[in-house]
Amino acid sequence: MEVAGFKRCVDEISQKVDNLEQRVNEVEQFYLNKSRKQPIGSKAGSVLKDKDKGRHVPRIKKQQELVSCSEAAAEKRMQELIRQFGAILHQITRHRWASPFMQPVDVKGLGLHDYHEVIDKPMDFGTIKNKMEAKCDTGYKNVREICADVRLVFKNAMKYNDERSDVHVMAKTLLRKFEEKWLLLLPQVTEEEKIREGEEAQAQLDLQLAEEVAHAKMTRDISNELDEVDLHLEELRKMVVLKCRKVSTEEKRKLAAALTRLSPDDLTKALEIVAQSNPDFHATAEEVDLDIDAQTESTLWRLKIFVKDALKANCKIAARTGGIENQNAITDNNNTINVSNKRKRGM
Repeated sequence: MEVAGFKRCVDEISQKVDNLEQRVNEVEQFYLNKSRKQPIGSKAGSVLKDKDKGRHVPRIKKQQELVSCSEAAAEKRMQELIRQFGAILHQITRHRWASPFMQPVDVKGLGLHDYHEVIDKPMDFGTIKNKMEAKCDTGYKNVREICADVRLVFKNAMKYNDERSDVHVMAKTLLRKFEEKWLLLLPQVTEEEKIREGEEAQAQLDLQLAEEVAHAKMTRDISNELDEVDLHLEELRKMVVLKCRKVSTEEKRKLAAALTRLSPDDLTKALEIVAQSNPDFHATAEEVDLDIDAQTESTLWRLKIFVKDALKANCKIAARTGGIENQNAITDNNNTINVSNKRKRGM
């Protein structure tokens, strides 16, 4: 039962660490993208599309709701401009010369075999009306798109027909009348575009601020949870030490001897293991006396495992390179090791 309980605790901690790692990666990616200073448009787009984060972070969700309300209001204003544009279009299409432009050009019926070679994008008022009434994404998004298609109707006619032809003259005349009426609506369109641009810029700034606050909070939460994980690990370590047998006198003697055969780097790491459980132990002092008998059981077991792995790795390296071991520590008969950091540094 004790083993099963220990395993369960380890599994729970492992799952928590995996979750923390994912969140750390998310925070790192956020600040990495921020440091790259992405273009405003692309950054705003990535923020707005992050629906999952909005569900979990109230501040971001609130900002997204405000953005949605702002977009709805802007869409309503744009629909009013489209309605006013529709009135202009109605006046143009009621003109006695508008009939040739109400439907798509009958290319086959009129024998205009080269029409599509001359005209890249055919356009007519019937197509414009249908697109204005469309309820889905195929419709016009703003007034300027409709204006461009109205101009295209007349410019296509002027491009394909000789300037002395009736159709060319009719198209030129109606285009002039349309431009006159468009100029009356243009100030409202320009003003709306400025308002919308300002609203979008402010919305983006607000969302970016909300994301920064959210990620700062996430960073603090991760730090606190990591501290909790450290506490749980320390509790598990103490539990393991209590259950483990004590290191024998002979094992301590062998450990002391083995420490003297470590490389300078590995010896430094071994001293750091001791310092972790003993704040008064100065691992980096010029001369260090390490009393094996004075160490805690957990420190001794950690040293045993580390030394075993380190010596095994060093033997493999020595076998490949033909190198020899450097003794940087001296042990006495009382299991006390004297380490000279001067010798380790080649002084």
